[in-house]
Amino acid sequence: MEVDGGEFISTPPMKTVRFGGSVVDMLDKFKRGDASDYELLKHQLSDPDIKDAQIVNWLMEFRNCVTQLTKDNEQLVSVILKLPWLGRSPVVVEEYLAFLGNLVSAQTVYLRSCLKMVVSNFTPGRVRIREGDVDISDSDDDDEDLPRNFDLCHRALKVISNYVPSTSRFLMPILSDNFPFVQKSPRTLECYVHNLLRVTVYLPALRRDVLELVFSKMLKLDVTAPRAEIEESEETAAQQARENEGLQEEGLFHMDEDQSLAPDPSFQDGGEAMAHPVAERLDTLMAVLMAYIKDVCFVNGVLDLPCTKELYRDLMCVFDKLILPTHASYHVQYAIFYLCSFRLGLAEAFLEHLWKSLQDPGLPAVLRQAAASYIGSFLARANFLPTATVKACLDLLVPWLHLYIDNQDAGSRAYCDVALHGPFYAACQAVFYTLIFRHRMIVEGNMRKGLAYLQMLNLERIVMCQLNPLKVCLPAVTNIFAAITRKYQLVFCYTIIERNNRLMLPTVRSGQGGDSMPTNTNPLDSFFPFDPYLLKRSGKLIEPHYQAWEEPSECEVDGPKKLVKQGSTAEEEDDFLLGETPQSDGVVGMTPGSYESSLQSPSSVGSPPVAFLQRRF
Repeated sequence: MEVDGGEFISTPPMKTVRFGGSVVDMLDKFKRGDASDYELLKHQLSDPDIKDAQIVNWLMEFRNCVTQLTKDNEQLVSVILKLPWLGRSPVVVEEYLAFLGNLVSAQTVYLRSCLKMVVSNFTPGRVRIREGDVDISDSDDDDEDLPRNFDLCHRALKVISNYVPSTSRFLMPILSDNFPFVQKSPRTLECYVHNLLRVTVYLPALRRDVLELVFSKMLKLDVTAPRAEIEESEETAAQQARENEGLQEEGLFHMDEDQSLAPDPSFQDGGEAMAHPVAERLDTLMAVLMAYIKDVCFVNGVLDLPCTKELYRDLMCVFDKLILPTHASYHVQYAIFYLCSFRLGLAEAFLEHLWKSLQDPGLPAVLRQAAASYIGSFLARANFLPTATVKACLDLLVPWLHLYIDNQDAGSRAYCDVALHGPFYAACQAVFYTLIFRHRMIVEGNMRKGLAYLQMLNLERIVMCQLNPLKVCLPAVTNIFAAITRKYQLVFCYTIIERNNRLMLPTVRSGQGGDSMPTNTNPLDSFFPFDPYLLKRSGKLIEPHYQAWEEPSECEVDGPKKLVKQGSTAEEEDDFLLGETPQSDGVVGMTPGSYESSLQSPSSVGSPPVAFLQRRF
């Protein structure tokens, strides 16, 4: 049955002549050139009204002569693999699974065909829908038998893998090729990703490849749904719901008579659907992914350290390969954030990993800068990080900055240039950003010791150096940082900020003696990967572990450049940048000159030993 033009159309049953001979005799006749019974059997196997008993009888016969189903019988085997075995009686299911096992063990030439058949059932069955001359067919998301069918598909894969140990090598390309187009319904994507991740439970050798596939698809969704678009869609939908509710209360129209004006039910009574269609798909997939992470790491509510460590390693490989090089992804990286919230040792290992990337002179500058952005954003936003861990990271970053300055001040490159010193500026911004969020944590409890620690960092030298980081960092960051350091009398930044503003020229140097490039408000191409999470359903798992932005007191913004808008609230705007960070629409590329400069500049100037990982797994 199909839906065509909005109407249900019944397909009349095929009229067939019942095949009465044995399968063995039919195959012998076909081998001798007589294909009459062969074609009749293919036709009968394709009968949509085929009975369970008939399927079982044929499958038993095929099992007994499976060695004769050679490549010459590919068309017949193809028809058998299309038999509607899902949703049939348990007898049919068991016989079909037994046939699959016998077939792949005797005729490995059909391994790919069997795998494709199973994977094709990882999503709901298609329903044909036409609107006028346009085919908008999609999957049937209301199939109540889906859970049982998915269970049977995984049983089939287990049977095949038991008979053919090399199944994993052939399965991964099929899983990739069959991934639904990202514009499919959220339910279709949810089912497929759920089944992909489920495969890794009994075929663990595939886990890293499966995770790469899932993350690559999710990143494509993530970068095509900028934060501003999601926020605008949510606000528009909420406003529409409020307006419709007001009209209904005033009795301006009767809801039963004009359903077209009814508000979207997903935005009433705390509905969880996202108004932005891409965000809705991404939210669905993030919920599936984080549920998988929790299921792998916890057994009966207790964290399984060996399993967690293995998953962490796989996710770090995916992070280095896909997430770190993707500029301005907004949500996908929160899978790592969520995993790190399970245990402090995971969070510290993640910070160590980023720290090593920041220092690595073999990495392109753009990746080192991204690593610095992750460090600063993670330290600022992960509320499960204790003060000791935050200070330990600062104890690595700040001395590295001082050592970098030592190596540059006497050289010919001691001037403000993003292309030459990008990782240095990114690390400076990470320190400033961390202190903006964590300065209260450092000084609370013991003000004297906290201030002594901040003074020990010698931030004044960093701010005053010839590389002039305040000129490169985001204005929003420098302004709040200036207010905080003024409050604690650590360094007076406003003189430098005002001088930079006065000396702002139409262009800045892009290299010693090189061409100039236009100035912009974000020369580092900065972004903060753990800015507020916007997705509703999966966001419930992030919220308990997230440090929201707390507006500074009046004394903290009592400088020449106030940053926080008067009258704003945390509900109105959590992100203290207030939209000053330019949006980016794609997957990253290199900032101008960054790759070349990474090969030319002596960016690695040594580093103190990694000593802050005192708590391992």
